[in-house]
Amino acid sequence: MMPRPVPKSVSRPVSCRFVPLLAALIKGPHLVNSANLARLVLLSAIWGGSFLFMRIATPVLGPAVLTLGRVALGGVFLWALAWLGRRAISLKGQWKHFLILGGLNSAVPFVLYSQASQTLSTAHLSVLNATAPAWGYVIGLLLHQEEWSPRRGLGLLLGLVGVALLILPGASGWRAQDLAGTLLCLGATCCYGIAANYAKRSEAREPFLNAFGTLAGASIMVLPSLAIWPLAHPPTTAAMLAMLGIGVLCSGVAYLLFFRLVQDVGPTSALSVTYLIPVFGSFWGGVFLGEWPSPATMGGMGVILLGTALVTGVNPLAWVARWRIKG
Repeated sequence: MMPRPVPKSVSRPVSCRFVPLLAALIKGPHLVNSANLARLVLLSAIWGGSFLFMRIATPVLGPAVLTLGRVALGGVFLWALAWLGRRAISLKGQWKHFLILGGLNSAVPFVLYSQASQTLSTAHLSVLNATAPAWGYVIGLLLHQEEWSPRRGLGLLLGLVGVALLILPGASGWRAQDLAGTLLCLGATCCYGIAANYAKRSEAREPFLNAFGTLAGASIMVLPSLAIWPLAHPPTTAAMLAMLGIGVLCSGVAYLLFFRLVQDVGPTSALSVTYLIPVFGSFWGGVFLGEWPSPATMGGMGVILLGTALVTGVNPLAWVARWRIKG
C-alpha cells in the first residue's frame, strides 16, 4: 500500500514567501512556526526602537542615568512579573556570573551606545549593532572556540568596508563626532561579542533567571559611570517616557523574548534578530525623527549585513536560490 502523501497545507503551513526566506536565512528549522517568527519580528521591532529612545532621552538625562534607568526599570518589571506569578527567583551563589554578564551584555554597551546616540542617527546606531556577530567570531578565534574559514574571513572584510561606508563624507561634510560615535558603537558590539563567548562557556540557566540576573547585575555595574556622566538636564516628559519605554520594553520584555528564543531554537538562530534590527531602527528614526538613511548609510547597511551573514555561516546565494525554488 502506497503511503499517503502529506497535504500541502501541512508541509508548508504558511504560504507567504517571506517565511521560507526568513527560515532559510536564520537556519533554524524550529523557527518555521508562527509563534517563534512572531517573537523574532517583535524582538527586532523593540530593539530597533531602543535607538530611537536613546536619541530622545540621552541629551536630557545623559548616558549613565538613562542606562541605569533602563536596566533598573527592566529588572523591576521582571521582578513584578515574578511576584505576580508567585515565581521564586534567587541569585544566591550566582552574583559573580551575573555581574560579569550584566556588565558585558548590558551596562557597558548601553552606556557606550547612549553616548554615541548624541551624534549618530538611529540608522547608524542600528546598523553598527549588526557587527556584534563579527566580534563574537573574532573573539572566538582568539579563544580557540571558533575555526577560521575563508568565507567567514570575507565576511569580516565586508564588515569593515561597510563601517567605512558609514563614516565616509556625506552631504554635510565629514565630522569627527561621526568617527568617535562609530568607535563607541564598535566598542559596545565588542562587549556583546565577549559576552556571547562568555555565555557559551557558562552553565546554562533558564530564560527568566538569565534575563532578571543580567539586568540586576547591570544595575550594579553601571553605578560607577554616574560619576563620569551625571544627569545632564532636568528631566522632561518626553525623556522620562523614552526611559520608561527603553527600560520596560527594550530590556524587560525584550530580554524575555530573546532568552525564550535562545531556549527554543538555540543562540545562533536567536541572533538572526541582528538582520532585522537595522531595518526597524532606520524605520523608527525616519518616522519619528525624520532621520531617513542616506544612500551611503543604505550601502553600508547592505555590506555590513552581507558580511554578518557570511560570518555567522549563512550563504546568501544558497538561501536566495532555495527561496526561488520553493516559490
